Amino acid sequence: MSRIAYYRVSAGDQSIEAQRHALGGGFDREFEDVGVSGAIKAADRPGFAQLLSYIREGDTLYLYAIDRLGRDALDVQATVRHLMDLGVTLDVRGLGVIGRGVGELIVAVLAQMADMERQRIKERCESGRRAARASLEATGRTHRGKESLGRPRAADAAEVRAWRAANGPATIRQTMDRFGISKATVARYCSV
Repeated sequence: MSRIAYYRVSAGDQSIEAQRHALGGGFDREFEDVGVSGAIKAADRPGFAQLLSYIREGDTLYLYAIDRLGRDALDVQATVRHLMDLGVTLDVRGLGVIGRGVGELIVAVLAQMADMERQRIKERCESGRRAARASLEATGRTHRGKESLGRPRAADAAEVRAWRAANGPATIRQTMDRFGISKATVARYCSV
């Protein structure tokens, strides 16, 4: 009967310490995933995979929040069911012990909320792309003033070709050094 904690943060510059502090400590084992997106299935995360190989029937898993298990509603629900089938008790800060029935319903609702937020982020990104495309078509520049939808060009292709022709022709290495561009970019601009 072990007391086990699991912590996850999405970005490498974030810390799990706030989660650790909120859960209070005193755990037999702690597992963590730092810099791992909640969009990645729980079982595919290194820390959670270790947890799954360690946890046993009768253990209690402590979580800071249900979205620490992930942002995909189906994966979160499947993970919770798998843990319950193993005989593991889940204790989520602020919710308490998650059991069959009402506990699973609460998990389903919270998992759907996390999934919905992930979808809203994707929708906002797509909306921005649509605005950029429309502005580019109408004015020749995106709504942010860029000349294209992608990353800015590393250099002007015509200028690179002209310089290369005027200098010998210059080698690929000389062209890379002159414009600070990659070998692939020189090849693409000059059809080498």
